[in-house]
Amino acid sequence: MLSTLKARSLSKNSSSIVSTDSGSVLHTLLPLSSGITHWRRLASISSLKVPWRKDRQLDEAIEQDKAWRLCNKVVKEVLNEPGHVIPLPYLEKRRERLRVAVKIETFLDRNPGLFDVYLDKIKPKTQPVPFLRVSGRLQSFLDEEKRIRDENEQLVVAKLCKLLMMSKNKVARAEKLIDVKREFGFPNDFMGSLIPKYPNLFRLVGSPHEGKSYLELVSWNPELAISVIEQRAEEESRLTGIRIRPSFNVKLPKGVLLKKEMREWVRDWMELPYISPYEDASQLDQASPEMEKRTVGVFHELLSLSILKRMPVPILGKFKEEYRFSNAFPNVFTRHSGIFYTSLKGGIQTAILREAYENDQLIDRDPLLAIKDKFIELVKEGHRERAEQVRLKREATQIDKRPVAVKEFI
Repeated sequence: MLSTLKARSLSKNSSSIVSTDSGSVLHTLLPLSSGITHWRRLASISSLKVPWRKDRQLDEAIEQDKAWRLCNKVVKEVLNEPGHVIPLPYLEKRRERLRVAVKIETFLDRNPGLFDVYLDKIKPKTQPVPFLRVSGRLQSFLDEEKRIRDENEQLVVAKLCKLLMMSKNKVARAEKLIDVKREFGFPNDFMGSLIPKYPNLFRLVGSPHEGKSYLELVSWNPELAISVIEQRAEEESRLTGIRIRPSFNVKLPKGVLLKKEMREWVRDWMELPYISPYEDASQLDQASPEMEKRTVGVFHELLSLSILKRMPVPILGKFKEEYRFSNAFPNVFTRHSGIFYTSLKGGIQTAILREAYENDQLIDRDPLLAIKDKFIELVKEGHRERAEQVRLKREATQIDKRPVAVKEFI
């Protein structure tokens, strides 16, 4: 169901690749050490110091989303209201929770085209107040969003299956899955509208109204139990006729130089066999190098399944139990800074999959991103209209300020 990612250029022994922006390969920089096994170096991982380095381009990828995310948040707030209408004073009271820095009236003025404003009474004997309702243009977008979601329903179903297939006991708290619906592109009401359509795949158990419901995987699909890493290796093997070992693309940030101890550790860690996130990991020691390899594989797969190939670290942390993450799991992202980048934009840690980006742009775009693109265009259309209105108003003001004789001549 999930399309295979484009194969990237790998060497014959892809498990050793650790590239930098200059194209150099880390394993060629350092000869194998004698007298010290790689197991000893791997075991000392907790003593290694890996400095965090800012990546401005990946930070910019997050920064670009701020404007449309705020608009999307306000739209969702209105859509959650009965009849998709809300009194403006009610929305104003929620401004702090929505993190809208300006008054709602100012927000509406800056983002025209999202809502229609009309007068109505909150109660029969009260004075009319402004109400917001979905505009015609926003409704057209919502209709288009539904069409895109319908076309990609099997993609969403596959993502849900894969999330459960990676989890311990093939089950996850329903509330946690709802919390990540935006990251993976699930519909707002997928527990009620999507899950019941596939009783052969999912089973919802527990007490939803008490916040204690669970989503279970009913049947295992071996075709989905293939990670992005494995897909890439299979595709490269097919193209080259040479068996390629599944491995991570490790691209060090520009200008980053690892100390000798860290270079040794990275090289030896890369030599460990790849462990699929869909394999049973119950027998692995939580502190073992193999478990570290498997954990990196799980994070790589989770970020690959996400729409933007990035997720807030606190949200990933909600799944510690399901995916057997250690309490110190955020250190994985800095320890493997050639695979992941941890952004601190917006005061929150966000884990980003490096290979998914070229500078600040996504390389392989999820089909569900078409929804985001169309919403951004709707917002920009309103911005263009506002800019034109401001321009016309400025010109009219300038004409009014001219001497009377000049205006009569015009």
